[in-house]
Amino acid sequence: MAEVTAAMVKDLRAATDAPMMDCKKALTECDGDIEKAKEFLRDRGMAQTAKKADRVAAEGLLGLKVSETFTSASLVEINSETDFVAKNDGFIALVGNTAAHVFTSGVSSIEELNETSYETGTFSEYFTAQVARIGEKIVTRRFVTLNASATGCVNGYVHSNGRVGVLVAVNCDSAKTAELIAPMIKNIAMHAAAMKPTTLSYQDFDAKFVEEETIGRIEAIKTENEELARLKKPLKNVPQYISMSQLTPDVMAAAEEAIKAKLLADGKPEKIWANIIPGQLARFVADNTTLDKELALLDQNYVMDDSMTVAQALTKEAAAHGGTATIVEFVKYEVGEGIEKQVNDFAAEVAAQMS
Repeated sequence: MAEVTAAMVKDLRAATDAPMMDCKKALTECDGDIEKAKEFLRDRGMAQTAKKADRVAAEGLLGLKVSETFTSASLVEINSETDFVAKNDGFIALVGNTAAHVFTSGVSSIEELNETSYETGTFSEYFTAQVARIGEKIVTRRFVTLNASATGCVNGYVHSNGRVGVLVAVNCDSAKTAELIAPMIKNIAMHAAAMKPTTLSYQDFDAKFVEEETIGRIEAIKTENEELARLKKPLKNVPQYISMSQLTPDVMAAAEEAIKAKLLADGKPEKIWANIIPGQLARFVADNTTLDKELALLDQNYVMDDSMTVAQALTKEAAAHGGTATIVEFVKYEVGEGIEKQVNDFAAEVAAQMS
């Protein structure tokens, strides 16, 4: 059997980044043949990955890659078992490399991604090797790539903690407007990461969903008002509606008539009604569209100027560049959303290992 020297172990470690003792074992098992030792480590990594298959990976990071011309962007979620590993430099590099490869390869599924060429083998082989080095279950959960139209742009944002990310795509009147408006699109992505809309517009809401939400929200405010009354504090306004989808022409006409009746009862001269009614109608709309402002991106108050909605802010910015822009799609990822995390009883786990 060939002697395994410290220099051989060092060379294998440099080539594979595997732990020192694993490198020594691989060289011993492979009679000092470094190429066979690399295969041994790779196969061992695959076996270790298989053993981890039933564990839950709900932590992790998001990776983002945006083209320099803002014509396409990719967002990737890679999960780990622990938040500690998500802070590992190797894991961070894996996320960045995966996002870049998804972007350049143009793949549309994880299966397709795994079969693509990467470095000296497939991406699956590269990924498995990285998992073996890091030492716990790691999975590519999902990814998405948005491509802009000929006169559009795409931009994105991932929050500093790496756990919330957004892509936003817009169509513009010209490629020039798209180029100039790209920084604004990143700001809108930042807004969406903070405000967490679930849909683009109130027009996307299902009628049944709006109906159920209306009942629930009104009852919740009434219950809250009971407590406020007990504490002798100002009561909250109980809305009739919660979405613009409910504010039909008949509803708006009735609201205007109610405003006029109130102005008449208050003795306001009719000649000044035209100055008052638009503001009061706007207040009626604001009070009765709370669902839109919570969940619909275009209808939310823009965090960088809450005097406007996101849609209004975008229109204003595009007009400043002499053009028009419309958001056509956005994608929001949050690490681990929808994954049921395991709750481990550490004491019981230790006791089981000692029995």
